[in-house]
Amino acid sequence: MKKKVVILGSTGSIGKSLFSILKNDKDNFEIYLLTANSNYKELLKQVKIFKVKNIIITNKLAFIKIQKILINEKINIYNDFNSINKIFQKKEIDYVMSAISGFNGLKPTLSIIKFCKKIAIANKESIICGWSLIKKSLKYNKTQFIPVDSEHFSIWSLLENLKNNSIEKVYITASGGPFRKYPLSKFKSITPTMALKHPNWSMGKKISIDSATMMNKVFEIIEAKKIFNLSYNQLEIIVHPHSYLHAIIKFNNGLTKLLIHDTNMKIPIFNSLYSDSYKKIKSEKLSLKKLNNLNLEKIDKKRFPLVEFLDKLKNNNSLFETVIVAANDCLVKLFLEKKIKFTDISRILLKTLNMTEFKKYKKIAPKNINQITKLSNYVSLKINNMSV
Repeated sequence: MKKKVVILGSTGSIGKSLFSILKNDKDNFEIYLLTANSNYKELLKQVKIFKVKNIIITNKLAFIKIQKILINEKINIYNDFNSINKIFQKKEIDYVMSAISGFNGLKPTLSIIKFCKKIAIANKESIICGWSLIKKSLKYNKTQFIPVDSEHFSIWSLLENLKNNSIEKVYITASGGPFRKYPLSKFKSITPTMALKHPNWSMGKKISIDSATMMNKVFEIIEAKKIFNLSYNQLEIIVHPHSYLHAIIKFNNGLTKLLIHDTNMKIPIFNSLYSDSYKKIKSEKLSLKKLNNLNLEKIDKKRFPLVEFLDKLKNNNSLFETVIVAANDCLVKLFLEKKIKFTDISRILLKTLNMTEFKKYKKIAPKNINQITKLSNYVSLKINNMSV
């Protein structure tokens, strides 16, 4: 019997990587639902290959276009994520990939948990801002969760059935991005084109800029703290330029484990899909050259000032994480639009996080998705007004 799969965000880089894996194993999988924002052409290709009967496309113009194209097809086409409750009636999905970027990924993630047996989440914002809501739903619905970020999947794999109280320290690796050795005196002249050229990974624009500022590692520390129920003093970022080593765990019993894999996101995605089998994925041979030249470094906080505010975060789940994510999202957008300088991202973000009106959210726990959305919108408005 074929396993039923859902891909939330099937036209993004993670979604397309998963789709290509599934395409090579069509005899064992049925795609029950695909979702996209506006890339209806890519969505149409995917629908045709797997004969998908349910799609959600949230952009109104793209929704109208795809309706016209598929007018004679027996395909259910929806325009919003409220439709998830219409498509599914029970816990019938074997595997869900949540790969919608930004805050838009939180609502569908929360909506679909009750209908699936296993959910892999690649959406940082969902975990950072809504983990307490997600965790509660996972527990209530007895749904298995697997993180898909290469670092968090590595930690998850290394821990297996070990308890978090056996951990002394978790080290998350960072490549250092395109500006690890770039002269600090020239940072103000960094352009979006320069910042988008990551030395190791092929990623979307938003995460590429976050890698250049090291904000993506700040987010990964916050994610790891929440997912694995750790404290911030158990987590540390170290620079590893080759992106070959993804995580190191030092245990209280004196043992240290580390996980290595190619710079290919298909590997954690593949293993989240086939976590209970021994399927084989094509990968590179073990590189002794890379192993002998791991070149681990301490992070340069002068070069990456955003890392510093990790020391100021409390271990509780709060709405302050929403402030962090929303402010950064807005600043990255402004930089890509060439409305602010590269160095303004960290300057304005740190200024925002030190504002009294936002500090109060450190003591307020998120209660629902509307609260998170409302605060996110307010922060974005505030940032836009500040940068004018």
